[in-house]
Amino acid sequence: QVQLVESGGGLVQPGGSLRLSCAASVKIFSIRPMDWYRQGPGKQRELVATITGAGNTNYADSVKDRFTISRDNAKKTTWLQMNSLKPEDTTVYYCHLKGATGNDYWGQGTQVTVSS
Repeated sequence: QVQLVESGGGLVQPGGSLRLSCAASVKIFSIRPMDWYRQGPGKQRELVATITGAGNTNYADSVKDRFTISRDNAKKTTWLQMNSLKPEDTTVYYCHLKGATGNDYWGQGTQVTVSS
């Protein structure tokens, strides 16, 4: 079974940094795009960042120049480096993978809280 296991969330002050990690147990990883989403209370799930198997990246305007998505295909892992964090970044973050069958797979979610 495909599993995505997230880690790295926590509590930081405004301006601080966190790095989220998502490890995938999947047979084929290197050609699959990987994404990070976030969803706060009363808000629709938002695509934050995406990275293709070739390493091409895209970011939501709200996080551009602050967040960086990366991947290591040998480790079957993707990361979201979050710098200059703001209180409005507070929410639950989810990694996402579209599998070979076209199904969507999601991590369990990890809480990020930015507060002084």
